[in-house]
Amino acid sequence: MKRSPKRTAVIILPVALFLALVPALLEAAADPADIVSFDRRHFESRGLVRDGLDLLYEKDGRVYAVVTPEDIASLVSRGVAFTIETARLAPSAGRTASAAGGLNGAFHSAYELDTELRLLADAHPQLVRLQEIGTSLEGRPIQALKISDNPGLDEGEPAILFLGCHHAREWISVEIPLLLARHLLENYALDPEVRSLVDRGEIWIVPLVNPDGLEYSIHVYRYWRKNRRANSDGTFGVDLNRNYGYQWGYDNVGSSPVPGSAVYRGTAPFSEPETEAVRRLFLSRDFRAMVSFHSFSQLILYPWGYVDLPTGKEAELSTLAHTMSALMAAVRGAVYVPGRASAALYTTNGDTADWTFGVSGVPSFTVELPPEDTAGGGFFNAEAEIEAIFRENLPAMLYLTNYAFLSSPDGGIRPRLPGTLRRSPPRLPLIKRIDRDLPSAITMNQ
Repeated sequence: MKRSPKRTAVIILPVALFLALVPALLEAAADPADIVSFDRRHFESRGLVRDGLDLLYEKDGRVYAVVTPEDIASLVSRGVAFTIETARLAPSAGRTASAAGGLNGAFHSAYELDTELRLLADAHPQLVRLQEIGTSLEGRPIQALKISDNPGLDEGEPAILFLGCHHAREWISVEIPLLLARHLLENYALDPEVRSLVDRGEIWIVPLVNPDGLEYSIHVYRYWRKNRRANSDGTFGVDLNRNYGYQWGYDNVGSSPVPGSAVYRGTAPFSEPETEAVRRLFLSRDFRAMVSFHSFSQLILYPWGYVDLPTGKEAELSTLAHTMSALMAAVRGAVYVPGRASAALYTTNGDTADWTFGVSGVPSFTVELPPEDTAGGGFFNAEAEIEAIFRENLPAMLYLTNYAFLSSPDGGIRPRLPGTLRRSPPRLPLIKRIDRDLPSAITMNQ
């Protein structure tokens, strides 16, 4: 496979990259922040997971989070014990540019991605159509690639959707769907499996749902998570993966009504142009499966996320997730743990996979990319790992695409009402969540 100039020069970043890049988190005056840690048992007993803190990871019995001055004031007023880790983790200021291309190195900025998508479309006009499905709050295009043997025609074929980068700091989630697009286009004439898939359906790829947030993460505040919505209280950002319409705002644990929260759900379902763009695209085609890429934790998650209950298709979703996990592990031994989102991680309401499954019944997955925890780099994946992470995900993506194209309403996937939103089932009574051990990587990533 050809590699773009953007990735011909790579740097192997140290395992302790978290320590080296923390200053980038702290240097923006617009977003003053500290890193604090909590004793894990104290964190659980005080119910702090419900506070909407920007959680990073758990290590050696302590939970680490990024906090604002307002967060610190609240913790102090409530008598919550914590340790400020900023000085220990950020002993010096400054930031080093990568030889592979500026602050984001081998990873793509919004502009660089837009350029590469246009080059791919120009190089393979017989197989791909580039479509702007919407614009962000700051006016950046949200681009989708439609890959098919007749991309300019609407043939009513089954489709699959791959989404990347709802959360700005998860740079690797842009690269995997982008590399999938390049693989399909560059191997169509060489690989019978690729050619069969492209000829039988539509493969839609949106590598970057949150372009404004990504740019802010690159240039201002590396840990930025949300979009760049100016909220009424002076804070910024809506968590796009809490802004979808299915069970939006179900409770204040799986999302937050507080604008300053890392998991702020917005003022209404699809209040953000970025999620509205995905909604319009999804309802316009016969999508039979969806994957949303995130990082980090090495998980394959499926609905429900909003409540810890199985869907009516638990067996199908579990079988698909376990099969994909086995295909991934066969490449280089990396284990992506499959499981129901609410049970494997934490409850989330208003997220992408719940919505696509809730309105159409199609298999929908959140794939949390490597590493498992911060020891492997956390959100800061080594540039040299981009290709390897793609390679271990590729067999699972091809498998799910084939499964989607073979499925039909008679095969267990409900037909969707074109262009309309199915009515959600009755709201279930709130089920009290029983606190359990936090996962080894307690990243607020999904």
